[in-house]
Amino acid sequence: MEKTKKINPLVLERFRYSSEQLIDKPFNWKQMGRLFEYLKPYSKNLLPASIITVLITTAVRLIIPILIGVYALDKAIKEEKNISLLMWIVAIISILYLISYVANIYRIKWSNELGQKVIYDLRKHVFTHVQGLSHSFFDQRSAGSILVRIMNDTNSLQDLFTNGVINIFMDMLMLAGVIVILFTLSPQLTLAVLVILPLMFLISTTLRKSIRRSWQFMRIKQSKLNSHLNESIQGIRVTQSFTQEKENMAFFDGVNQENYDAWQIATKKSAFFRPLVELTNAIGTGVLIWYGAHLIQANSLTLGEFVSFAFYLGMFWEPISRLGQLYNQLLMAMASSERIFEYLDESPIVHEQKNPVELENISGHIVFDQVEFSYDDKRKALKGISLEMLPGQTIALVGHTGSGKSTIANLISRFYDPTGGAVKIDGHDLRDVSLRSLRHQISVVLQDTFIFSGTIMENIRFGNPSATNEQVKEAARAIGADKFIENLPMGFDTEVEERGNILSVGERQLLSFARALLADPRIIILDEATASIDTETEIQIQNALKTLLQGRTSIIIAHRLSTIRDADKIFVLEHGNIIEEGNHDELIAQRGEYFRLIEAQFKVMDAI
Repeated sequence: MEKTKKINPLVLERFRYSSEQLIDKPFNWKQMGRLFEYLKPYSKNLLPASIITVLITTAVRLIIPILIGVYALDKAIKEEKNISLLMWIVAIISILYLISYVANIYRIKWSNELGQKVIYDLRKHVFTHVQGLSHSFFDQRSAGSILVRIMNDTNSLQDLFTNGVINIFMDMLMLAGVIVILFTLSPQLTLAVLVILPLMFLISTTLRKSIRRSWQFMRIKQSKLNSHLNESIQGIRVTQSFTQEKENMAFFDGVNQENYDAWQIATKKSAFFRPLVELTNAIGTGVLIWYGAHLIQANSLTLGEFVSFAFYLGMFWEPISRLGQLYNQLLMAMASSERIFEYLDESPIVHEQKNPVELENISGHIVFDQVEFSYDDKRKALKGISLEMLPGQTIALVGHTGSGKSTIANLISRFYDPTGGAVKIDGHDLRDVSLRSLRHQISVVLQDTFIFSGTIMENIRFGNPSATNEQVKEAARAIGADKFIENLPMGFDTEVEERGNILSVGERQLLSFARALLADPRIIILDEATASIDTETEIQIQNALKTLLQGRTSIIIAHRLSTIRDADKIFVLEHGNIIEEGNHDELIAQRGEYFRLIEAQFKVMDAI
């Protein structure tokens, strides 16, 4: 019998979601007004068309009870006993119902279209904004939590915009009309029936804050669940390699249970409102029958007015009940909109000037002038370094992990701005130039390259969408990727799944090289780009790079020092400082840190 593996409780605490904290803000209509601004583009077509249909259906519903009670019962039957008049009233009511039916069809059609368009605009706005945020934003958040904001939180607003906004207007209009008519028919009976409203308002106000916080909490738990799902799927190979399936399932079960419990609490609290309205309705109906009968006996109210009053009273509680449900929608929308606007209010830490310099056809002359940088304002990743990379040079950055190599690459691409000093290309401070024009002339190849879903052709063309098929194939041939591509079932038209899982690590890296080179950059950054490639493939790439990097400034970050022997200049970094610089032979002659790194690496190779 297989022994059950005991789950370490520490494993259940291995995830932290520091960015997903409960936002405790009072419900305010200003924020809802900000949300409703997404209706503005449709204020001249879909919105007024929907409002007109609401006005028609509301007017019809307000007219019919008067026709039934006052005109049909009192006038046509009781007073005049006029069958012809009664038939005319029936015909008018039938026509009104037909008008209401047609208006309702268009109201539903136009309000649904309005809601879908608003959600489309909102999701597009959030996604566009997130794409422009700095790397620090993504460093602090999991992909799953970002996905929840863009998908789940915007989806939760769908009911509000599809039906909620129009229904709020319709119900408020209905309530106003019903109250006016009720007071017109019988002020005494109206006051008697509505005496319960202040109590209902007091109770609902007390519930409001608790319900809103419950929906906020539920959204946070949902975000945590999605984050774990995303992480688990991407890390399934590691999970299976370390036989951590049971621990992973245990953690998922805990997160899933938290999400379920939070949803249960939120729905239970929200469910209080509807029974409260129904209880109020029951009390109001009892008062109507008791006091209405008394008024009829006292000749203060006719039977037809009583019947009309009963119709209107039913119509009064119906929008009250719906407004309660809509209020729950508003609470959910408030929780979701807070989370959405939290992202929309995020500003990139890399700001672009109002009239930035457009870089065109740069030579690739890079200068670091006393550059300092810190990711967290505590530990400096770079400590006042100065260096120069001449146009067309191949520059290598070496050093231990955390020495500042990748930070230099990040500053050149302007994923971050220096906290001190300046980074310049062709004499321009990067803080003064257009981000698009800068990055358009830089290609970055990472160790963990990303392959998108689509064909091989589309992945290579990603950096240069206007490239022809022949140009794509030429780039693949230049880098030596054409050999394995031609052996695929559909060649360049072969579909690859997300992250290119059907390809080997080396094949994915070759594709990334072809993609970078097709973009025809003036500066190429290779950040550990050959670390995951076998020796044979590495030799193939090195031979291609000798020709392809000609005339371009290239920065190579590598732990495998054999890949940088031919670099024009090598900078050795340690704890954010440049401690040595020169070419391979010069640094070997110095017998310093670079020499020790080479020596240590050859010892490892000899041991193997």
